[in-house]
Amino acid sequence: MRTTLKLAAVLAALGLFVAACGGDAEETTTTTAPAALKDIVDTAVEAGSFTTLVTAVEAAGLVDTLKGEGPFTVFAPTDEAFDALPEGALEGLLADIPGLTDVLLYHVVPGKVMAADVAGLTSATTAQGSDLEISVEDGTVMIDGATVVITDIEASNGVIHVIDAVLLP
Repeated sequence: MRTTLKLAAVLAALGLFVAACGGDAEETTTTTAPAALKDIVDTAVEAGSFTTLVTAVEAAGLVDTLKGEGPFTVFAPTDEAFDALPEGALEGLLADIPGLTDVLLYHVVPGKVMAADVAGLTSATTAQGSDLEISVEDGTVMIDGATVVITDIEASNGVIHVIDAVLLP
């Protein structure tokens, strides 16, 4: 009987505590500032699916440029896109720094062009100087025949759109 009374007393006290805490008291909320965006290079490194692109950017000496103020729009081929190049093509590009630089700058458009803006364009002039052909086929944005598979990855100095092929000027 004593145990039952003690248990009842503890439960009653617990009930009063819960009622007191859950009443009309003001709620406290905590907000945190959004995480700072990383630049285009650091964003690509962190994603983990652009190791070949990052290696090529490093080999071409474009890291500082793509870490710069920008803004830049980068159509970023995945590692799988580089793997799909003909055998020896990547090695050939890595051995030809001026050619590699042209190819990489062909993936960069000056300014920050979000997906909604890209869909309304038919072309865009790249940092390399040539124009990319842009089309929309069945709701899918195509850049020079490459499919845009992920859009609007924001970075502190621009935006990345992921594509499934390497663009060649």
